[in-house]
Amino acid sequence: VKAQKVRALIKQDFNEAWKSVDVILAPTTPTPAFKLGEKTEDPVSMYLSDIFTIPANLAGVPAISIPVKHYEVGSSELPIGFQLIGKHFHEHDILGLGRMYEETYNQ
Repeated sequence: VKAQKVRALIKQDFNEAWKSVDVILAPTTPTPAFKLGEKTEDPVSMYLSDIFTIPANLAGVPAISIPVKHYEVGSSELPIGFQLIGKHFHEHDILGLGRMYEETYNQ
């Protein structure tokens, strides 16, 4: 019951946001990506790496994660990105913005 109340509050927050914006741009993760296996000893840290994607999932609104760039860490290249969150039944907004970003910055 508590989880359903929290979910309802998150949906309410998104509905309030949609009164003044069409799309929300947000980070996908709070930190850059980490190397494969690097955080296996720290499950809380691994869990928190998904924390910014949870509200859209709980509210049931469409969202897409867009890779921005790769950065070098030693001999590896690790990705970093952002997410676009949109209104119900307005997937074309986030997909169009994502496509526009990729066409503009990935040439």
